[in-house]
Amino acid sequence: MKWLLPEFIEDILPAEARRIEALRRKILDLFFDNRYELVIPPLLEYTDSLLTGTGHDLEIRTFKVVDQLSGRMMGVRADITPQVTRIDAHLLNRKGVTRLCYCGSVLHTRPASPGATREPIQVGAEMYGAAGAEADVEMLGLLCQALALAGARNARVDVGHVGVFRAIAHAAKTPVELEAELFEALQRKDIPFLRSLSKKLPVKAREALLLLPSLYGGAKILDEAEAKLPALPAVTRALATLRKLARASRFPVSFDLAELRGYHYHSGVVFDAYCDGVSGAVARGGRYDEVGKAFGRARPATGFSIDLRTISNLNGKKKK
Repeated sequence: MKWLLPEFIEDILPAEARRIEALRRKILDLFFDNRYELVIPPLLEYTDSLLTGTGHDLEIRTFKVVDQLSGRMMGVRADITPQVTRIDAHLLNRKGVTRLCYCGSVLHTRPASPGATREPIQVGAEMYGAAGAEADVEMLGLLCQALALAGARNARVDVGHVGVFRAIAHAAKTPVELEAELFEALQRKDIPFLRSLSKKLPVKAREALLLLPSLYGGAKILDEAEAKLPALPAVTRALATLRKLARASRFPVSFDLAELRGYHYHSGVVFDAYCDGVSGAVARGGRYDEVGKAFGRARPATGFSIDLRTISNLNGKKKK
């Protein structure tokens, strides 16, 4: 049948399209009210810039094609955030804080979760030039407002901070290859393998790494982390930032200090938002200062993106 679409690619019919468009307008208006300026990056661009500084995960999710005009490799965007970072670094090139927002479709080579569409619609906000915890607090607060506008039920936020693991690993002068293996073990919470990998590390670093998988739960785990982890400046700063986020969130917050999603992309706080009716994360965000360096202009950066199509469908389910 010639009219069949590829797997996990669907048309959006009138009722759903109306919900998506109404919510898109509400969320963008929220961003505008908070001084975020709209940008519209292209759907595809050369992979040299599209995948710069994003790590392996995004590369394998990106469809690639050869440009018939130049012969160079191009990619269909799988995430809009790197494009917005490029715009900030090369086109706007402003001094001071810049707030940008966007909304558009992205394309994935495979569904991000079982049954998910391969053509999500992303709406998001990014802040450049602000290195302090106040910027992370602003982004989390803006995300909470957007989720409330969308009618997310029982919304909650999971927060981590890649700086904790990174500080412990670097203080122990961990070789790059071993650091990557420790990262994988932590992501799987594979304690036996983590214990085996960390045998040759200094005792304090080894004990700290073995403790990280157990440091998850409510704000009380931050006190436990402060008492038991090495008193490294980077660890102290990370815990202080997490406390500020806990106080600022309008939704329940849980912490996981072994959560290192996007470790090679993110540089600080990472957070995922969940709500009833959606099996996976409905929004993701965090700090990614190092991506700006890859574009030749070091800029602190933090932001988030929401899966607009998924969250708009929650309102459709409620009406049934």
